[in-house]
Amino acid sequence: MPQHSSKLHSPNQQPDVTPSTPKSQATKMVRSSDDNEKKNLVKKLKDIEFSVPIVYGNIAFWLGKKASEYQSHRWTVYVRGATNEDLSVVVKRVVFQLHSSFNNPMRVVESPPFELSESGWGEFEIAITLHFHNDVCEKPLHLYHHLKLYPEDESGSMSVKKPVVVESYDEVVFSEPSEGLFARVQNHPAVIVPRLPPGIILPPVSVEDADKRKKFDPKDNPLTQWFTNFSEADELLKLAAARQQVQAQIARVRRQLSLLDGQHQQHSKPPNDL
Repeated sequence: MPQHSSKLHSPNQQPDVTPSTPKSQATKMVRSSDDNEKKNLVKKLKDIEFSVPIVYGNIAFWLGKKASEYQSHRWTVYVRGATNEDLSVVVKRVVFQLHSSFNNPMRVVESPPFELSESGWGEFEIAITLHFHNDVCEKPLHLYHHLKLYPEDESGSMSVKKPVVVESYDEVVFSEPSEGLFARVQNHPAVIVPRLPPGIILPPVSVEDADKRKKFDPKDNPLTQWFTNFSEADELLKLAAARQQVQAQIARVRRQLSLLDGQHQQHSKPPNDL
């Protein structure tokens, strides 16, 4: 039963866009009745869940001297693993719903990388629908991303070398997976899995599933250099830095209060008797 939460991030390599305000949400997806019937036929791992960190967003390059009134940017919208891993272990296909002014605005991507490139001049909301393999979840996950082409800072100049990058981070959680599904994802780099209780023996991974991992190498994607690194280590460093800033601010406030208290005590002392 997948669920997810989101936060908006800005990229590590400073693009021509100011970081957006972080926002979060939580969505819990309920299995369909047909899915519940099939659940009884497949052995499930009770009280076990695994998560798949995903990133969705867009990268936009200004065309510079080649830009025209209606073709000012070349952009790509995508869904990827948090550190650009292959998501096809759980994702079957991704549907991108573009603005109605595009030819064939509903675009379907059946294999990784799950991305779509286009050119244009306007910003608009893109509906992104993730369809999972049948043994993962029969209900799709709906995401929404506002395509950004221009820097948020109006004073910032556009560059053909540094793109505008806007990404959101989510973790999709799947509850009570089948033994076969868990066996397929347990050693996959895109998936975070818990330790299983002792005594559970998983079936072997099929040759077909093993071969799928070799077909797509995320390192081949030329956009990788611009992607945000959402590694756990980086997030912990950011939290530690934020904690230090808060502690330093608290210490400053305490010193100021101590000085004010001392000055107040001096002014409140009665004059010495002569």
